[in-house]
Amino acid sequence: MTRGLLFLCVANSARSQMAEGIARQLAGERLRVQSAGSEPSRLNPLAAAALAEIGVDSSTQRSKSVAEIDPATVDTVITLCAEEVCPVFLGSARRLHWPLPDPAGHAESEQASLERFRAVRDELRVRIEGFLRAEGVTTGRTESGEER
Repeated sequence: MTRGLLFLCVANSARSQMAEGIARQLAGERLRVQSAGSEPSRLNPLAAAALAEIGVDSSTQRSKSVAEIDPATVDTVITLCAEEVCPVFLGSARRLHWPLPDPAGHAESEQASLERFRAVRDELRVRIEGFLRAEGVTTGRTESGEER
């Protein structure tokens, strides 16, 4: 069973940050969850807004370099890059790849951009729930308050 999970992308500003927030919400203290990137920038405000819509507080999250991550704390690495080259994590962790489109950087209205972030957020939630189930990590409570 995975005890330490790392989500990786390039800027650590959108996909990996949303994945970190969602996984922390679902797994709680049962799993160490981190995110990082090869060229860290900052948490995208639309990623924070999309997370807030589902009750995830990202105020303590920050963009981090993959060099800041201690390999001893990671059992599984999930890369989220689709059209760009994913960063490399030096360590013996199991590697999974979930290619998801970058919701940031499109020339469109803020509302259209937010819709992109929501779509990626929702796909991440489905994949993370499935991953956690397969790993035997309970995922807290459903929206109706039932144990998952």
